[in-house]
Amino acid sequence: MKYLITDDSKLARLSLLKSLQPYIKNDEIYQATNGLEAIEIMKTHKVDIIFLDLTMPIMNGYETLPKILEINPDAKVIVVSADIQDKAKNIVINLGAQLHIKKPINKKKMQEIINILA
Repeated sequence: MKYLITDDSKLARLSLLKSLQPYIKNDEIYQATNGLEAIEIMKTHKVDIIFLDLTMPIMNGYETLPKILEINPDAKVIVVSADIQDKAKNIVINLGAQLHIKKPINKKKMQEIINILA
């Protein structure tokens, strides 16, 4: 499996990575600080699961999500955001995200996500 963690906050990326660590073996994990970087990574690596923040500079998650799915329609996108309003959730689900999760994600929540994606 290949994972991509996209968030402009280094702390948020590291926190998510830490909660993901128990569930990965020899998997590849990429990190991006904005949507444009995420798209470039998607073009060169067939990423299976993407954790995507909504509020980022250069290209936000709303703009990035459809482009990710154009590159790899089979990718599973989990939006991880502090914006947990119903409007935001409905938009990202309609754009093709599998889940919309409030950040930060702890190990218990990551287990739930892994179970849903399995």
